[in-house]
Order: sequence, then C-alpha cells, then structure tokens
Amino acid sequence: MRIFRNFMPDKILLKAQKRTILGRKVKKLRAEGILPANIYGKDVKSLAVQVDLKDFNKVFKTAGETNIVYLSIEKQKGKEKPILIHNVQVDPVSDELLHVDFHQVDLTKKVTADIPLEIKGEAPAVEKGGVLVQLMDEVEVEALPTDLPDKIEVDVSKLAEIGDTIVLKDLKIDTKKVKLTEENLKTVVAQIEEPTKEKEEEKKPEAEVKEGGEPKEGEPPSAKAPEGQGKKPAEEKEAKEGEAKKPEETKESPKSPEKDKEEKK
Repeated sequence: MRIFRNFMPDKILLKAQKRTILGRKVKKLRAEGILPANIYGKDVKSLAVQVDLKDFNKVFKTAGETNIVYLSIEKQKGKEKPILIHNVQVDPVSDELLHVDFHQVDLTKKVTADIPLEIKGEAPAVEKGGVLVQLMDEVEVEALPTDLPDKIEVDVSKLAEIGDTIVLKDLKIDTKKVKLTEENLKTVVAQIEEPTKEKEEEKKPEAEVKEGGEPKEGEPPSAKAPEGQGKKPAEEKEAKEGEAKKPEETKESPKSPEKDKEEKK
C-alpha cells in the first residue's frame, strides 16, 4: 500500500502513546479507532505503541513510506524519534488497517528502502502495435533517510521498436545521494513486446447422427436423422404393416358414378 504526497512540509509530526494491550486483545483498540504499532531499529529496543487512526492516515497520505516522520511519545522525555513507516498491514477483506511498524533511523547513517517506479511519457513502439510491459514496480536503494526519493520515473519515450528495453542503469537518479543496491544494472525494468495472438477457435465438425436417431454430443436438437433411421423397432414394424395394407395403385384412378353419368351426357 503506497500513497504519494502532493507536497512535503518541512516536518511531519505524529503523536503516539505506549501500548499495554498486546496480542489478540488489540481488536479492542481497533474498534476504538486506535492503530497498534511497534517501533524498531538498529540498536533500538523494540517498543509497542499506538496511534490515532485518523492522525496516522493523514500522515501516511503525506509521507508515504519514503519520508521521515517525527514521532513523539506521550509522557516520554527526549527528542522526537525520526522514523520511516514500514509494513502497513491491511485486512484483505475489509481494507481495515491492522498494524504498522515504525523504523527508527539515524539521520546521519544510510538506510535501504524500496522506492516505487513510475512510468513516464509514451512509447512510440506502442503506436506501432507493440505492448509496453513493466517488469519491475519498485527498486531497492541506499541513501540517507532524508535523501530517499518518493519515486523514480521510468522514461519510456525512447522505446521506438519491438524489443527495445530500459534497464536499471538507464534510470535517472542522483548517484551522489542515492545508490541502487542491485548489482546487475542490466536488469530489465520495462520493455516492448509483440502483441500476443489469440488462438482461433477450432471449427466444430458438423453434427453426426448416431444409429437409432439419437444426436451425438454437440449436435443441435433440430438435426434430422436420415430416412430409415431414428425409428424404434416397434415403429418400423407398424410402418411396414401399413405399407402392406395399402391397395396397389392403378394407372387410372377409379371414376365415381356421378362423374361417369356426366361424361355419357
């Protein structure tokens, strides 16, 4: 879950309280609009805390996961703790925020973080029928906490032909402040691929009729059986008997008495 800010104030503040309710009992906190959290970090003793859910949502919308937030703990002496928001846990069904981790950092020491990659521009190859495929959504970098970028843009405007690619070394970053942790800088970030051709549906063979008149699987109900097929044995017997009882037809049909008299006249 990542939310990007529109602007950055000089300092982002968030208030917290020590948390005494642990384990499954934290459901009670969530019901009251309180988000359970933990503070952790290098040479930092883990501490269970809680924050107001509405306050956290406002801060997260502004800071995301790549900007320093200054956490002040109620009734605790000392300076505000610089933290990065990590591991925001969300209920997959209700989208309710369940838990969050606050990574306490030393502003003078570099940290690693996953920075989202954002496509910028339009690829000319797409207009020629190619398909733009983004293979990486984020990349890990190392930098001082205050130098972490919000995002890294991937300019695709130079992808002109099918097969053209953008690799890690093509990304524009301030290498004096930010370092990619990936050793293979030829790793592909985005590329142009040929469109996948949909398989044509195979034509179904014409419906055939089984012996006995029953249509085979896939045959429409309206299919007719060939003459002489499709009748039950009893029906065939009756048909034959009916044909035997018919009088033989003569070349000339018998004339009625009334019609004979009219001819004589």
